[in-house]
Amino acid sequence: MALLSFLFNSKPKSAVAAKERLQIIIARERNGTAGPDFLPALHKELIAVISKYTKVNAEDIKLSLDRQGNLEVLDVNVVLPDAR
Repeated sequence: MALLSFLFNSKPKSAVAAKERLQIIIARERNGTAGPDFLPALHKELIAVISKYTKVNAEDIKLSLDRQGNLEVLDVNVVLPDAR
């Protein structure tokens, strides 16, 4: 009987195992304290776009990402120069 169970052993499929591993990785990243890595690139792009229309200093654009329960809120503050 041991020979039959060895030959016909039902091993978990690799797709199922990969899906479980991916779910664990995603759960860790969501709960992690490390900040998102897209903010520096987003900051540079915002400076480039806003600079097309008005002269603005890079220090006048502030980005922050806040977590509120299951939501993430991206806060963008831009100080525009006086129109005078």
